Amino acid sequence: MKMIFDVNDKPKFSQLIVFAFQQLLAIMAATIAVPMIVGHGMSTSAALFGAGVGTLVYVAFTKAKSPVFLGSSFAFLGSMAAAFGGGVAVGLGFLGLIIGAVFAGLVYVVIAIIVKAVGVKWISKIMPAVVIGPTVAIIGLSLAGNAIGDLGATADKFAAASSPLTQYASILCGLVTLAVTMLCSVYGKKMGRLIPFIIGILAGYATASLLYVIGTLTGHDSIKVIDYSALTKLFENITINSFVALPDFTFLKAFGAFGSLSPAYIGTIAVAFVPVAFVVFAEHIADHKNLSSIIEKDLLEDPGLSRTLLGDGVGSMVGALFGGCPNTTYGESVGCVAITKNASVATIICTAIEAIVISFIAPFVAFLSTIPACVMGGVCIALYGFIAVSGLKMLQKVDLDDNRNLFTASVILIAGVGGMVVNFGNVTVTEVACALILGILTNIMLGRKKKEDK
Repeated sequence: MKMIFDVNDKPKFSQLIVFAFQQLLAIMAATIAVPMIVGHGMSTSAALFGAGVGTLVYVAFTKAKSPVFLGSSFAFLGSMAAAFGGGVAVGLGFLGLIIGAVFAGLVYVVIAIIVKAVGVKWISKIMPAVVIGPTVAIIGLSLAGNAIGDLGATADKFAAASSPLTQYASILCGLVTLAVTMLCSVYGKKMGRLIPFIIGILAGYATASLLYVIGTLTGHDSIKVIDYSALTKLFENITINSFVALPDFTFLKAFGAFGSLSPAYIGTIAVAFVPVAFVVFAEHIADHKNLSSIIEKDLLEDPGLSRTLLGDGVGSMVGALFGGCPNTTYGESVGCVAITKNASVATIICTAIEAIVISFIAPFVAFLSTIPACVMGGVCIALYGFIAVSGLKMLQKVDLDDNRNLFTASVILIAGVGGMVVNFGNVTVTEVACALILGILTNIMLGRKKKEDK
């Protein structure tokens, strides 16, 4: 896949700002969704700040050779909830988030040291294309339900809607977004091809706004799929804090809770975070294998898996110190690179800086929160689809007439699409991890048989 901007390329400053904003839009919804789901007063702006700082740490460790943004990890939702479990004080809960992120980060650091000592060839042996390809596809396919759900086209969404018109309006806005994004990407001139998501989101936002006006004039509130309340509340009492506000950083909320720490609580946090870190490690490899195939550079060799792990692990520690959320490489970011063909690490750095700056600007955060879910759903159909297809492309050179390969790919796809999830207390082994583990075991088992036949 020929990149318009390669890893080391530096677009013009004016272009860089726009490209970075597009990356920010791609990762925004998921990044701020994690603190919203966990609750307990977690700050979305602080999570955005933490993601930006964590990404800069990742870029530094990877020597600016890996073009991917780090955002809040959904895999740690159960772990983060455990930090606030048992009726612990809010401050202790926030301290637990920091301690948990340190535990998870240390897992990455230890694995990175091992990888540095023994190399990465073992990765290719236990995770050849027949294993990693379908796994990458599952990363995209496992998110398909989220995209269609946001679009408003699921049965649950239809049942919950106040009127069928709500669903129709949501689908219309999402499909307009998707159509404009695709048209810009395929038929647009150079700049249009580089920022299809921004143009698509603006088109979807304009459509939603138009429906809001029509609904207001005609009395059909059911077609109002956009909510401006975040902006209106912000400007009800205009003060300096309405425009510039310090995010509620996690370390500030955790300050003073050290005296309440107990060995039992620390043990609980360790049990909740450490096993999940091993699960996310598998997804880390899949994401970097996918990104490697897109930019046609093996990131596991250069800058090396040890460096990407250190960047991810230390980035999570630093990010959680500010935002409370352990970070992870984002499939949405990888998809954005694939569709726009912009692999410039300078864009990722600028995205991180924009995330940090925007976290202080209350009106901008409020505006971004008004982007309807259906509009982002339209964008995510393209993003998640590209992730899935890029994984399937890895299977092109795999001999699927060989039953060993056929069974390995089949097991991964069915386990992943079927949503196989295993829970061990607060630890959830996601469908991606389950599919990958089963694929590795299948490939090893059948590979041994193949050698015996020879």
